[in-house]
Amino acid sequence: MPVLMVALASVCCDAVAASPDFQVEERNVLETSSLTATQGQHALTLTLANIGGWNDAEIAAAVNTAAGILAQCGVRLTEAELLRIRVPGSHRDFDTPRSRELARALPLRKPAIYFAAGTRQRPAFEAEAIGRGNSRTRPELTDTVWIIHGARDPGIALAHELAHVLMDSGEHDNTPGNLMAEDTTPHNTRLTAAQCARITTTGSRNGLLRPGVD
Repeated sequence: MPVLMVALASVCCDAVAASPDFQVEERNVLETSSLTATQGQHALTLTLANIGGWNDAEIAAAVNTAAGILAQCGVRLTEAELLRIRVPGSHRDFDTPRSRELARALPLRKPAIYFAAGTRQRPAFEAEAIGRGNSRTRPELTDTVWIIHGARDPGIALAHELAHVLMDSGEHDNTPGNLMAEDTTPHNTRLTAAQCARITTTGSRNGLLRPGVD
């Protein structure tokens, strides 16, 4: 599996207009080294919103792992912007009404990954994906992923949830070793040719992937 190296580069923090309750305190760019170029490559740009007090290194490691997994489908992470956002304590966790309020007040480029402190959802999951098909009653959360601090294997969980968003599907595949198994573990990282085709086709159609540069 190709390895994507990421590093943080500090830049000015005025990229996103802040609201009185939600302030962008710091903006960084994850500088990514290129993966091996392949024909038909698809470029992925991510917005990473740190609302739960994650360490930057934790986020970089998770993104590195997820990018390496998605590379098997010809998806290349070409840009990732990391925003450290100050939010009220009531909005540090994933909670549909409060999270909708945050996303509405501080719209981010999609796909957007929110690194939250915890979750108030029931049942409680360590990570959740919201695509086009399951966002009709919460449109502000379309094309977002929410990961709680302390999630097991956060990089694999991020790849799993991003695949859900890119495929716009909540389907699981419990074939041994498949990334889309219900349980995210270090042993479940492979994607089938059909899954890769759906990731690239649907992701491109929905504007979440663009043609890569060879």
